[in-house]
Amino acid sequence: VQLQASGGGLVQAGGSLRLSCKAFGGTFSSYIMGWFRQAPGKERELVAQISSDGYENYARSVKGRFTISRDNSKRTVYLQMNNLEPEDTAVYYCNLRYYGRSENYWGQGTLVTVSS
Repeated sequence: VQLQASGGGLVQAGGSLRLSCKAFGGTFSSYIMGWFRQAPGKERELVAQISSDGYENYARSVKGRFTISRDNSKRTVYLQMNNLEPEDTAVYYCNLRYYGRSENYWGQGTLVTVSS
């Protein structure tokens, strides 16, 4: 499985970006896909997750501002980020894992920079 992330960039505080993560290879069922982020000097943290049956989970810091969604026909998961804050600046990584399996797949990371 390979994950290709895109959509990062530079945006002013209050602005919006949409990240995309497309999965190549493997199956696209019984999965949990998510977005994690890592800011300089900090540990990688979960931002949002969505399962193949539509269950969503968000970090408290982004709830109400970010929305995760999926398009199974395109094997793609999206992260719509609204009302961005400078604290959201980080490299964002998409992640895929399957129910009942131990493998963890990661995308290459996409940089989001929010200026104040």
